[in-house]
Amino acid sequence: MSFGDIWNGTKPLAISHAGGKFTDLAREVLGDFWKMNNRVQRVDNRTHRDRVLRRNQAFTEQMPVMTDAYLAWSLAKSKEEFKSFFERLERNLAQDCGEWSISVIDIFYAEKVTLQILPTDTTISSALVRQGVMLCLPISPTVGITTEALDLNRVVHLRSPHLSIQAFVKTVCNLQGVEFHRHLSHQFSITFDLFLQIRRSVAALIAESLQCNSPNWCLKHVCPACTYELKDEEELTFRLLYAMDGNDSLKRVLRRSLDHDADDCATPSSEVPMGQQFTSDRYLPCTFVDQYSWDSAQTAIAGDEEDTTAENACAGRWKNMDDVKTKKAWGIYDETGVFVAVCCHGLSLLIADMVQSSELAKYPLAVVSKLMDVFGKNLGGGYDIGCQFKMTLNQSSLGPLARSLQHTCLVGAFYVHAHRCLCQLFLLTTYIKGLGLEDFKTCERTFSKSNSLASALCYASVYHRQQAINSYFKHTDDFEVYTHLSNFLYGNCKQALDILNDGNTTLPRLMQDPGLTDKSIFKLWIEEEKMQHTCKAETTRCHAVEDHKRNLKLVQALECKLEIRVGRLIAQRKYQCYKLRKHIAKALQTCSVTIKTALNTYNTIAEAMHPPHQMLKWEEVVEYAFLTDFDLLCDTCADISKWPWSSAAARSAMDMYFKMCRAWEEIQCLNVEVWHLVTYIRDEDKYLRTCENQLKVTSPAIAHQIAIHRNTQGRFNSRHLRQLHEISKLPGFNGTIVPGVSTNTSLGESCSTPNTQVPLQLLAEHIPFNRPSTVDPDTPDDLDDEEQAEEVEEEASKSLQDILHVADDFLQLDLFDHEAYEE
Repeated sequence: MSFGDIWNGTKPLAISHAGGKFTDLAREVLGDFWKMNNRVQRVDNRTHRDRVLRRNQAFTEQMPVMTDAYLAWSLAKSKEEFKSFFERLERNLAQDCGEWSISVIDIFYAEKVTLQILPTDTTISSALVRQGVMLCLPISPTVGITTEALDLNRVVHLRSPHLSIQAFVKTVCNLQGVEFHRHLSHQFSITFDLFLQIRRSVAALIAESLQCNSPNWCLKHVCPACTYELKDEEELTFRLLYAMDGNDSLKRVLRRSLDHDADDCATPSSEVPMGQQFTSDRYLPCTFVDQYSWDSAQTAIAGDEEDTTAENACAGRWKNMDDVKTKKAWGIYDETGVFVAVCCHGLSLLIADMVQSSELAKYPLAVVSKLMDVFGKNLGGGYDIGCQFKMTLNQSSLGPLARSLQHTCLVGAFYVHAHRCLCQLFLLTTYIKGLGLEDFKTCERTFSKSNSLASALCYASVYHRQQAINSYFKHTDDFEVYTHLSNFLYGNCKQALDILNDGNTTLPRLMQDPGLTDKSIFKLWIEEEKMQHTCKAETTRCHAVEDHKRNLKLVQALECKLEIRVGRLIAQRKYQCYKLRKHIAKALQTCSVTIKTALNTYNTIAEAMHPPHQMLKWEEVVEYAFLTDFDLLCDTCADISKWPWSSAAARSAMDMYFKMCRAWEEIQCLNVEVWHLVTYIRDEDKYLRTCENQLKVTSPAIAHQIAIHRNTQGRFNSRHLRQLHEISKLPGFNGTIVPGVSTNTSLGESCSTPNTQVPLQLLAEHIPFNRPSTVDPDTPDDLDDEEQAEEVEEEASKSLQDILHVADDFLQLDLFDHEAYEE
């Protein structure tokens, strides 16, 4: 049973949502969970909202000094031998400094220790961060967690997204032999958010120092094989190939207040605002996506207009073309999934949240708009409903720009065979010139991995959900996709060469069966087939319009026969039809001589044909009211099965020919991509090493972070170079692995002259944070209550799912009163 179908009302159950029955049931279940085991909510005059907002605001105000402290800790740690926190603490005792007592939690140990506060420390928080301790309170902290423990959780969660914070904290409790309490996981969650926020602040400082912080920098440099353009390189048909698609696995349940008396669709959210907004170059803001809501409404993928259906016969074949279900949604989910775009090598380009909707046209429109703005002309985008989206894009406000930039809408090889024949002829990847062997299935491969995030995100906040999704995709790009980039190029090159080797032997044999000698005939056949199916589609559309008009007249006649009174309009319509019939009859009488002459000419030609065709009589022609009544028009359409390209042998030869054409194009693309990658590896490593050396004197802390940044991708350079060398040895490869010269030498580019600068934040003098605290400390009882409330809501949600399972079983067995349910 799919709960998505239940939430959106597609699948009926024995529980009616009308009249508030479903809400009453939800309140009942939630109340039962609060009563179990004497669970009573503690009265607290301080609201959870106030505590969270004040805490996050205080952390934000101290973020610059805590970032500086983190840089100092990281640099000091790199100069020492690797030691645990408690070992370093024993060796770093100093005199004449302040002290602060705090309980510090590490992986294997947890002790109450006294940490130093130096005169140079701006705040207590910065003093603790400088010593490798992250805190869960911005002022007067009592509990801290070591940076090593937080970093271990970060890496483990990215490698195994199923592992939750609570499971990790329980693991630490087991290792230390202590009892688990709910407030421990909440404290860890607060500290982990602070740790990730500091890491993002450090990344911003590195980008500023390297002068890589211009708008859309990450998007422009996401894939070196795609975007690192060189001088004198061969110009390809497509500057960038990408695939885009939506995925509904990463949903997020919107927690609503059950104490509200309004209708369910209007009940307010019970979620506590974080006071934080996640931003990333990879994430498209909802405000940007909503700019294309008007285009989405006007040229909706699921249009009801007759011309939309007639113009695209595939419209009714795809679920994501149909938005009817979303119109009936109850609003259970806030974010119903994500819409992503990835390059042909699998590196993520853009992410957009699908908010309270299915896969609307505004999401691909926003993606295409952003990519055209950043990369310009000659882009090729694969989409499972590319045939319909092409029409949507042309009719939208982006249409003129897309046509001027020669943007091409394509369909992935996995989906195109489910489209109608005409779509396949125009969109099948085998027939698209310049596409190579690209199949546009990269989104499916991406989603097969990202689906592991679903269980951890279902009940997360908006901020935590976006943070987790962005961190996951960045980690996957850096340590999974980029790691295997050279392997990907090697596999494609070997596949293309194998197709060519096999085709050189197979194609001549396949051409012998239909008696072909010239390969150029295959391109003519494709054009003929397109023409035939285009004429057929146009004929079908015209017939549909004629049938609609004829059915409308039949309805009018039926209304008259049943004496249905609909006022003056019907009377006028009858009179107009009567006048039209009189006009047609008069025209036939006037043109009867011409019609008889044409009829005699046709009958003469029809009798002389071999075999003879059907002859027409004057009495029959006079009775014809529509072109479809003339059976002779059917005879003028040639039987497609009799065309030479329709035989099985001819199709096999034609498919092999076009496969070889795409394989040659793939080799040409690989010549460019391999050259891009080998040049990027040389330039990027040289640029980062020079920048690191420049900053070792002026800012050693930033120089150390640049070294860490260089090692993130540089650790795979030796593997890439070995694999690229293997590509160069493949028989048939005609490219080069000698590095070239980049066309882009602007400030901050890998090929530019390094000119690093110390970030302004590190040069600024920080004012001591002596403002009186307005942050009420989170006591263990507070944190236990918050954690308990979240557990109760999740347990209640799971119980509601169990109830829906039982109701579905009753529905399948017909054990409830359908009539009562419908009432």
